[in-house]
Amino acid sequence: MTDDKTVADLVVERLVAWDVERIYGYAGDGNNPLLGALQRSDVAPRFMRARHEESAAFMAVAEGKYSGGVGVVTSTQGPGAAHLINGLYDAKLDSVPVVALVAQQHTSALGSDYQQEIDLSSVFADVAGPFMQTVVAAEQLPMVIDRAFRSALTHRTPVVVVIPHDVQTAPAPELAGDDGQEHGVQEHGVVVTAPEWTHGVVSPREDDVARAVEVLDAGERVAILAGRGMAGARQELMDLAERLDAGVTMSLLGKPYVDESHPLVGGTMGHLGTTASARILQNCDTLLIVGSNDPWTEFYPRPGQARAVQIDLDPSHLANRYPVEVGLVGDSASALRALTERVGVRDRSAWRGDVETWVGQWREISRERAEVPARGLNPELVARRLCRHMPHDSRLAVDVGSSVYHYVRQMDLPTSVPAHLSSTLASMGCGIPYAIAAKATAPGRPVVVLAGDGAVQMLGINELITVSEAWPGWSDPTMVVVVLCNGDLAEVSWEQRETESAPRFAPSQDVPAFDMAGYARLLGLRGVRVEDGRQLDAALEEAFTADRPTVIEAVADPDIPLLPPFPHGREMLSSMREGLRAEGDEGHHGLVLLEEYARIEEERFT
Repeated sequence: MTDDKTVADLVVERLVAWDVERIYGYAGDGNNPLLGALQRSDVAPRFMRARHEESAAFMAVAEGKYSGGVGVVTSTQGPGAAHLINGLYDAKLDSVPVVALVAQQHTSALGSDYQQEIDLSSVFADVAGPFMQTVVAAEQLPMVIDRAFRSALTHRTPVVVVIPHDVQTAPAPELAGDDGQEHGVQEHGVVVTAPEWTHGVVSPREDDVARAVEVLDAGERVAILAGRGMAGARQELMDLAERLDAGVTMSLLGKPYVDESHPLVGGTMGHLGTTASARILQNCDTLLIVGSNDPWTEFYPRPGQARAVQIDLDPSHLANRYPVEVGLVGDSASALRALTERVGVRDRSAWRGDVETWVGQWREISRERAEVPARGLNPELVARRLCRHMPHDSRLAVDVGSSVYHYVRQMDLPTSVPAHLSSTLASMGCGIPYAIAAKATAPGRPVVVLAGDGAVQMLGINELITVSEAWPGWSDPTMVVVVLCNGDLAEVSWEQRETESAPRFAPSQDVPAFDMAGYARLLGLRGVRVEDGRQLDAALEEAFTADRPTVIEAVADPDIPLLPPFPHGREMLSSMREGLRAEGDEGHHGLVLLEEYARIEEERFT
C-alpha cells in the first residue's frame, strides 16, 4: 500500500475480498471517511443510499435473504447507529447474516459525553451477540472484518464492527508483499488473517437416525412442519412425505420453499395459517419438524398427542417448541435422505385421504373467502389475483400486518418465486426496503410488493423516493407495489377484538387518507387507483407490462375478518363478536362479514 492509503481504504479492499457487491446506508460525519474510500476505489461495492438507516438495515437483511449471502450496511454514530437496531433484530430473529459497519466519535473523545456519543457496545450487545467489536488500531482492522464475516455466516446472524472516525482516517498498515499476498509483520499482539470461509455438510449420527426411523415407522398419522432450514431440501422433503403419506405444513419462513400445489401440502400453520394445516397438526400422532423454530406453539399438536422427531443444524433448537423424542443434528437434505432410505412402507391411505380432503376443502374455503362481497375491494381477492398475474421469475416482498394473512391464505406461489418478509420480528415498514434489495440483487427480474397503507406510511413512502431514483438503472423496470388502502391498522384492530374482546380504538387505528397513486405519479412512477374488483385484472396486467414501476392503490375493506383457522378460530368467535357489537353501528358490517367467514369454514369442514 502507498503511504496515502487509510484504514477506510483498507475496509473497502476487505469488502471487495469478501465479494461484497453492495453496501446500504446513509451518510454522516462519522462514516464520511468510509464513504470517501468507496468513492476513490474503482472496484468498491456500490453504495445504496436509503432515506433512513432503518430502511438501509432492512435492505441489508433482504440482500441476505434474496441472495443467500451477507448483507452489509453502514451508518454514522449516535442516532444513525440507533436507527439500525430494528433491521438488525429482523436479521437476528430470522437468522440472516448481516455485517454492520458503524462509525463512532474520535477515540480521544470517548467517555466525555461528546455530541452523538453513545455506548455502542451496550446498544448492540444483544442484537450482535456472536461478534461485536470496536476497532482501536489500524493493524486490528483486517482481523476484525474477517471475523465479522465468518461469524455472520457461521451463526446466520447480524454482527457489528464499530470504527471510530480517527481510526478510519489513520494510515493503513503495510499488509501485502511484492507477490501480492498478505504477509504483514509477525510480532506479538498482531493477529494475521485471511478473507476465507466455507462450511461442510453435517450428517446426523447413525444411532439418532435409527431412533428417528423407529418413531416414524410406528406413526399412523404423520405430519411434517417445514421451516426455512429445509430451503435446500425441497425434493428430499417431498420424497419423504410421499413415502410416509405425511401431511405437510409450513412455518411462515418455510412457505416459499414448499410446492403448495401438491395434494399433501396443507399450507402455513399458526394464527395466520390455513384450516388444512390446523387439521393436520391437530389430528396427527407423529410430528417431524424440519428446520423450523416457529413460535406458534398453541398451533402445534397438543403436548403428548404426537411422538416427535426434529431435524435442525443448530442443536440448541431441538425440542425448543415441542417435546421432541428424537433430535437429528444435521443438514436437512442429508438427514431427510437418510430417513427416506430407511423408513418402511406401510398402508397409511386412510390418513392420506384425510389430508387430501382437508387440503381440497381449504382450497375451496380460500376461493370462497376471496369472493365474499366487500365495501370496495376484498383484500383476499386482491392477493389472489396478484398471485395469478405474477410471472414465475418474480420476487415478492410482503410487508407486515394484514397483508401477511392474505399472502399466506391466497398466494400459492411456485417455488421459483422467492418471497420474504420480516417474519419473527414482524416489523412493519419492511416491504418496500426489501423490494429495493430484491431488485438490486437481480435487476432483471420483476419485483412485487404487497403492503398495507399503514406499513407504507411508516417507511415505504420515503423509500418510494429511492425507487424513483434507482429504477432507470434497472434492466427490467417491472416493480409492482400493491398497497391495500383500508384506512385502518387492520391486524391490530382485529387483535383488539379477538384478544381483548374490545371495540376497535379509532384514535390508535385510523390511518390518514393519502393519495398513494398521486404520490407515485409525483415521483415519476405510475400510479393507479382501483376501487372495484372489475378493474383489478386490467390494472395488474398493465402494471406488469409498464415501462416503469407501478403503485396500485387498492381501496380495500378494513372489516374483512382476520379469522384464525378452525378449530382455533371457532374459539375466538365469541370475543370477536363481543368487540364488534361494542362498536355499535360501525361494527355491524364487520359482524356480518365475520358470520359469513365462519359459515364458510363450518360448512366446508362439516
